[in-house]
Amino acid sequence: MEQLIIALGWLGVFAPVALGAVGSAIGCSVAGQAACGAMLDVESGYGKFVGLSAMPSSQVIYGIVIMFTLSGLGVTEATAPGLFGIGLLTGVALMYSATYQGQAVAAAINASKNKPEVFGLSIAPAAIVEGFAVFAFVFALVMGQAIGA
Repeated sequence: MEQLIIALGWLGVFAPVALGAVGSAIGCSVAGQAACGAMLDVESGYGKFVGLSAMPSSQVIYGIVIMFTLSGLGVTEATAPGLFGIGLLTGVALMYSATYQGQAVAAAINASKNKPEVFGLSIAPAAIVEGFAVFAFVFALVMGQAIGA
């Protein structure tokens, strides 16, 4: 039983980076497809579409930082349940935020290809979604430190 508890603790340590990577891949793919489509319709400004399509990649970076922070606490029978809960729930939050951020970015690309003057304003929804990823990131760091205390 102790080995299962320890294994679940390690799963919690690695979940933020794994689930964050899944969400980032989906989000960047959706946004990248929109960027490719937009490039067929416009004569210039390709770089802003390609750059914007990378926006959902930040969630995997948050996941990496969380993984290193949680792994530094040490996975023991006492810490494993907390690590599992924090890591899994944060990973799910990162995955969903990256996926939906990709959709928001795709919408921004589609809007700004037809009306370039709304580009700056159109990325606001994607930035708001990024804020929720930051909330999950901070939650994981603060709660992780509580486990280590």
